[in-house]
Amino acid sequence: MMQDEVVRVEGLRVRYPTAARDAVTGIDFAVTTGEVFGLLGPNGAGKSTTQRVLTGQHHRYSGDVEVLGQPVAGRGRALYENIGVGFELPAYFPKLTARENLAAFTALYRRPADRPEQALATVGLAHAADQRVATFSKGMKMRLNLARAILHRPDVLFLDEPTSGLDPANAADVRAVIRAQADAGRTVLLTTHDMPAVEELCSRVAFMRDGAIVATDTPRNLRLAHGHRSVAVEFAEAGQLRQAEFPATDDPALLALLATGRVRTVHTREAALADVFIAVTGHRPAP
Repeated sequence: MMQDEVVRVEGLRVRYPTAARDAVTGIDFAVTTGEVFGLLGPNGAGKSTTQRVLTGQHHRYSGDVEVLGQPVAGRGRALYENIGVGFELPAYFPKLTARENLAAFTALYRRPADRPEQALATVGLAHAADQRVATFSKGMKMRLNLARAILHRPDVLFLDEPTSGLDPANAADVRAVIRAQADAGRTVLLTTHDMPAVEELCSRVAFMRDGAIVATDTPRNLRLAHGHRSVAVEFAEAGQLRQAEFPATDDPALLALLATGRVRTVHTREAALADVFIAVTGHRPAP
């Protein structure tokens, strides 16, 4: 294993007992120290299964899977001392307060952990420390879930849809927390359909389709390879503002429209990672 590889997957193959085909079909990838690595794809592509293998929750697989330089298989408690896990369905005790929830989780770890108050402040929940979690909104529960995942200062974070269902302000707050974890040297493996989060956070992404990885690169390189730039124009017609899109600034139809004097705005539209998602997986990102 290379010195700075934190996660290494070689030939990972998973088939569930009643399934007719593999859920994961022999994939390879590696994630390095301090990297935010996005594992993307439509529902059923194999992302969550891969996460479950990496976090020691699914044991029936073939191939080599290592986290922090050691095989995941047989690690047991030692694995959970060093990783943080935050999946889409939050885990919490609804009758306890946020502070009491984190205190209970702190007791599970041998390594030093942040004080509950500190972790809650990190995710913007200091004001709700003594509020019962049953009364939390979904956004608050998701942020508590993230606080639990980072509570023991793990070396690797595995996050599944951490911004699911959040309003733009809450989603931005969660992205800022994830960015701060990477800036502190922690490695993050992120599965999500939130393309703005991927654009903002991920240094590299891998797209999965039907259990296989079909593209891996930086977001920028993937946009250049699979996306396209265009020119968006707003113009007046019959007393109304209309929109049109053209493939290039020297497109004859665009030049003809400009010559009419009816154009009100022109701007270049860069390729988006959502376009890459569609191009390489054949699906649109889930809302």
